[in-house]
Amino acid sequence: MTEDAHSAVVVYDGVCLLCSRWVRFLLEHDRQGRYRFASMQAQSGRQLLRSHGLDPDSPYSMLLVEGGHGYTDTTAIVRILRSLPDRRWRWLGGLMSWIPRILRHVAYRFMARHRYRLFGRSEQCFVPSPEQRSRFIAT
Repeated sequence: MTEDAHSAVVVYDGVCLLCSRWVRFLLEHDRQGRYRFASMQAQSGRQLLRSHGLDPDSPYSMLLVEGGHGYTDTTAIVRILRSLPDRRWRWLGGLMSWIPRILRHVAYRFMARHRYRLFGRSEQCFVPSPEQRSRFIAT
C-alpha cells in the first residue's frame, strides 16, 4: 500500500468506541481532508502496522503514517492535534508535548489496555457516511 503525498494515514481500532470517536473528531476538524483512515481490522491497516514494527493484534496499536514515517501513541496524537486548523486543538497538542513522553506513554498505555472496559466496544467497525467514504482505506 502506498501513501498519498498529500495525506497521512491514521490506523485505529475499528471496534473501539473511543477510537471511533477519535476518527469522528478528525473527520469534523480536519477540514482539509489531510487524514485518511484504516482500521486495524482491515488488511490495509494490519499491513501498515506490521510495516512499522507493530503487532496488529496489540491493544496498543495506534499508528499515524506521515511522510513515510510511523508515529505511535501520544506522539501521533500530538502531531495530529498540532496540525488541525483550529487553534484550540493546536494549543492542546502543544500543551501535551510539554508533558514528558514517559508520563504520556504510561497514561496512553493504561487507556489502551482498558479502553473496551472504559469506553465500550462495537460489534462492527465505524461506518463512514457516503461523503466520508473516500477518506477510508477499505481493504
